[in-house]
Order: sequence, then C-alpha cells, then structure tokens
Amino acid sequence: MAAQHYCFAELSALCVCPADVKRHSFAIQGSTVPISVLFSQLGLSEPLLRAIARREYLEPTAVQVAVIPEVLQGRDVWATASTGTGKTAAFALPILEMLARRPRRPQRRVYALVLVPTRELAEQVASAISAYGYFLPERPKTVVVLGGVSINPQMMNLRGGADIVVATPGRLLDLVGKNALSLADLSILVLDEADRLLDQGFADELGRILSLAPARRQTLLFSATFASAVTRLAESLLYDPLRVDVAAAPMEAPAIEHRAIEVDPPRRTHLLLQLINEAGWSRVIVFVATTYATEHVAQKLRGLGIAAAPLHGKLSQGARTQVLEDFRSSRVRVLVATDLAARGLDIKGLPAVVNYDVPRSPSDYVHRVGRTGRAGENGVAVSFVTAATHANFSHTEKRQNLDLQRETVVGFEPIETPPPTDPNGGVKGRRKSKKDKLREAAAKVAPREE
Repeated sequence: MAAQHYCFAELSALCVCPADVKRHSFAIQGSTVPISVLFSQLGLSEPLLRAIARREYLEPTAVQVAVIPEVLQGRDVWATASTGTGKTAAFALPILEMLARRPRRPQRRVYALVLVPTRELAEQVASAISAYGYFLPERPKTVVVLGGVSINPQMMNLRGGADIVVATPGRLLDLVGKNALSLADLSILVLDEADRLLDQGFADELGRILSLAPARRQTLLFSATFASAVTRLAESLLYDPLRVDVAAAPMEAPAIEHRAIEVDPPRRTHLLLQLINEAGWSRVIVFVATTYATEHVAQKLRGLGIAAAPLHGKLSQGARTQVLEDFRSSRVRVLVATDLAARGLDIKGLPAVVNYDVPRSPSDYVHRVGRTGRAGENGVAVSFVTAATHANFSHTEKRQNLDLQRETVVGFEPIETPPPTDPNGGVKGRRKSKKDKLREAAAKVAPREE
C-alpha cells in the first residue's frame, strides 16, 4: 500500500471524524498535530474514556487518531512511530474495547499477545493496559511473562487462562513448552518495538511464536525506526495494512535543547558533576557504552557525593526494578545506563539526558534523547564529544539534520585532537560492522506465512 503524505493543515482538515482517517497512510511531522478529534470520536466506550480522562489526556495523538478506528475494524497496522507518540495507547485501547464487546467465556484463552524486547517495556505496557481498563465492568486478566525471574509465579498466574499476555519472546516460549499457555486461539498479535526485537536477535524466537499462532489473526506492528529488516518482517506478516508513519524524531522537538561539549575522556565525570550542580537537575540519565562503564561511572559519582546507580542487562530483574523505582522516586539522582534504558522507559519530568559516551548510531541518539522533553515538557540533551568520537558524532548530526556548535567549558578545555578521518569507514553508518552484518543475517530468517 502506497503511503500518502499530508502536511499539518491537510491532516487537520482530514481528521474531523474517525471515518476520514480510513484507507489512508500518513507521514506526519511531529508527535502530535493540531487536529479537531476527541477520544470520544474514536469508537471507544465510556469506561475507557473515563480511564483516559483520569490520566489527564486532553486529545489523541496523531498515531492514535489514525490507528484506533482501524484496529477496531479488524485491520492490520504497520506504524512507524518514535517514543512519546502514544503508540501504547494506540493498540491497548482498541484491544480493551474489543475484549469488552466480546461475550463472556467460561474459560479464558489468550485473546491478545503483546511481544516486547525488554523486561522494563513489558512491565510498562502491562501497567498501561491495567490503567486503561480500570473502569471496565469486567477487567481483563493481563499477565506479564518475562525472563530474569522465577518462572513458577508466572505459571501460577496463567492458571485459568489470560485475556492479554505481555511477554518477552524467550520466556513466552518457555511457558508454551511447559503447556502453561496456548496461542491456538490468539486473535491479535502486537509486535512492539519490532526493530529492537530484530536488533536483539529475536528472529528465531519470533519465527517459532508465529508458527504457534493462527494464520488468521489481526497483527499490529509498531517500530520506532524504518529498517530494512522491519520492512521484510512487515511484508511477511501483514495483510493489507494501514501504514502510519509518524516521524516524531525527538531531536526535532522544540522542547529539547541539544548541546555538544568537547572534553577529554578522563575529565568527563567531573564535567558531569559541574553540569548537574550548575543546572540543578533533579534527575538525569547518563548513557554509557558498556556494562562496566555503568558501574564505574556510578561509583565515581557516589564518591563525589551524588546519589547514582547503574542500570544494565546483567542486573537481575529485581535489581533493575528497584533501581528504576529509586530513580522515579528521586532516591537516585543519576541513572547511569546502557542503551537498555534508551527505549521503553517513560520517566515523567526528566529534565536531562547526557551522552557520556556518544551513541553508536544516529537511531540510538534518537531513542536516548527521547527520554527527556516528553509530554510538552522542556529537556536538555548533552553529548560529551571526545577527539576519538568527533567523526562519529558528526555523522549522527548529519543524519539527524542537527548542526550543533561545539562548546567548551572553562577548566575542561580539551587537549586531545581528533585523528584523521577515513572517508571509507570507521564511523557506524558508513561501513557496516561485523556485528551489524550478523544482526541483519539473523533478521532475514523471519518466516513468511503461507
């Protein structure tokens, strides 16, 4: 299906009622648009509207306006939407609506499956579903299944069935193998953060899960980036999908101030301390490249009197949950994280993110800075640019249409100079690394339905 492109004014004129968004595919600049559509016009019942009002949502976002009516009609959807565009509600609300309309069944069977790449995103999606369904006369049973914790409580939760399952792929297959749940009666499959699912090597697991699900089902695919592997997956899974492209790159949002500060690597921690104290940031996420760096930088900050904690994939699920709870409650001021925290985390009122290590790719930059400046709030994204990462960050700027003036801070002026650049490689995005090639090869095994 060919995408049709609309500017703000054209979209505003189109979206006077839900029927006007049918049969169209949108390419939209910005996470929300000034459209005259209310949630009550999208086909949602009164209990869901009460839950929406309780969360103080004033109007639907562009992706919600485009997607919700079509999902209610049973159509497949392929949406490319960045973080902060309201895509969780775009699939959760219509799923809850359709569940509420179904006749009650004596035994619960999995109606909807939401696959996500990380444990944190699984918990967040399940929490949103619970909040949206709060006022329904019969609240659906939603079960979260994820790795890193004991499987036994999850098996207990699945006794008697479930209406909605939110899962990471590996643990889902473990539970299917133990006959704790069946996907034979699945009606809706949601792939959330599909690009990350493929990027993290879940292609084999996806293939096995798809083989367990009915061929006749409704499939909703959401992705934050438009990658070739995602395109192949969408073409193999979706039937006559609504194609929605909400180009809401966080770096284009006027609420985020972007800064690039040149500094030598050994002085980054003390520069970070100075920025925190001068700006008075109540909380900040600091992104680093490795698991070791999260522990090392957090320890150095604690030694300087800053409440800091690491977040990385090697922590147990209990430890990760506790760290995030401490950060949300401001018991921890600085969260030092790998790109594990770049997606799926919604931290309200986060004033700043700092790229202690510049991201490996332009898309990683998008997701990192998307943690701040959310829901119309102001935010700042600071990148520490060293001599060794100068070319990499310049490439990110070019790809994201940024042109940042390099700053220096008094007392932290860099001594090192950038090495000569190789025009044929050395910067991610110009020449694929071996790891990137292996990821692409793994993504190609996603099966095509017969």
